[in-house]
Amino acid sequence: MTQPDHILIVDDDRDIRTLAAEYLERSGMRVTLAANGREMRAALDKGAVDLVVLDLMLPGEDGLTLCRDLRASERKNMPVLMLTARNEEADRILGLEMGADDYLVKPFAARELLARIRSVLRRTRMLPPNLQITEAATMLAFGPWRLDTTARHLLDDNDVIVALSGAEYRLLRVFLDHPQRVLNRDQLLNLTQGREAELFERSIDLMVSRLRQRLRDDAKEPRYIKTVRSEGYVFAAMVEIREERT
Repeated sequence: MTQPDHILIVDDDRDIRTLAAEYLERSGMRVTLAANGREMRAALDKGAVDLVVLDLMLPGEDGLTLCRDLRASERKNMPVLMLTARNEEADRILGLEMGADDYLVKPFAARELLARIRSVLRRTRMLPPNLQITEAATMLAFGPWRLDTTARHLLDDNDVIVALSGAEYRLLRVFLDHPQRVLNRDQLLNLTQGREAELFERSIDLMVSRLRQRLRDDAKEPRYIKTVRSEGYVFAAMVEIREERT
């Protein structure tokens, strides 16, 4: 018998937690509730969770901090649906850069929450095995660059650290895991953000542009991230896996 999806709802509003849980449980899901980061961690330590619904505006540690911590932990691949009462574009982009897979603005209909949860779970589970991000060695080297996958930062040939946002790191990591392979925008969205392609297709182009700037890659004649017309992008450089720091 198939086990029901286990959803962890983290929100300091008791009414929202209760109403959402009742609807999701009626829809066949298992639900655990938490009011803050401490309760969230305790719930995660008790057993497997398939997806976290995480409120942005929490007392103490906010949702962005908690999402960032999840992405830096052994649970880094756990899907996260961010909730917020604010509809500012900057908040939405920041949530995505911290690693959220989707974003839902309060107030919301319980039916929409269920649809978003199912959509995120479906997308994350349908990625083909050869497009999963590997657990990686400590260093991924290409040209004069090295990506430290433990510290999650980029180093040039003078060991100078080039800071990357969460979204930039995930995009570069995808390219380095799949060099010489054309990846279309849908694949890049799923692997980096999990967002719906028709809504955020242009965000991939923006992130590629920003990542090229970090790599000092000429957009007109790129050495690393090349555009394949009508298809997507390809990371053209050879990638070397190094088990230890140099």
